[in-house]
Amino acid sequence: MRSKSLLLGSLIALLAVPAMAQGNNAINLVGTVDKVDATSITVKMEESTETVKIAPNVLYLQNKPATLADIKANDFVASAAVRKADGKLHSTELRIFPDAMRGVGEGQRPMNDANNQTMTNATVTGTAIVGGSNNMKVKFPGGESDLILDPGVPVFAIERTPFTCGWSLNSSVIV
Repeated sequence: MRSKSLLLGSLIALLAVPAMAQGNNAINLVGTVDKVDATSITVKMEESTETVKIAPNVLYLQNKPATLADIKANDFVASAAVRKADGKLHSTELRIFPDAMRGVGEGQRPMNDANNQTMTNATVTGTAIVGGSNNMKVKFPGGESDLILDPGVPVFAIERTPFTCGWSLNSSVIV
């Protein structure tokens, strides 16, 4: 059985039942998906089994390794980056979002972490290879930015995927 990771954090609200207004209680699900049907997911964990109701419009997403060559103009991306001595933002990782996630978290803002990173969620307007690094121009409401993707920066494509039993799951879910 091949384990697959899921990225559900960005769309966590889609997992919540419409009765979510009754309370915003988050639970962590770490385990193996045991059962999936049109209305729920059952996850076997170390000490228990949890069944979570799902909305009919839930998106199942998977992180897949990608390369800089996979980044195209008009892709919607998310990049954590640090400002280096050259004054430019250098990506520490980049994720290519599917069209269904276009606009999620759009903009540029500081991250609350020890590395003083900046998060940019934006549309790619162009790329070029300069000095061995991929320079990427992005645009978001209210601004635009240049991001430097040095060799070795992790790149992932977040893709829609069918959800099946046997997958490993590590997610926070609002119930």
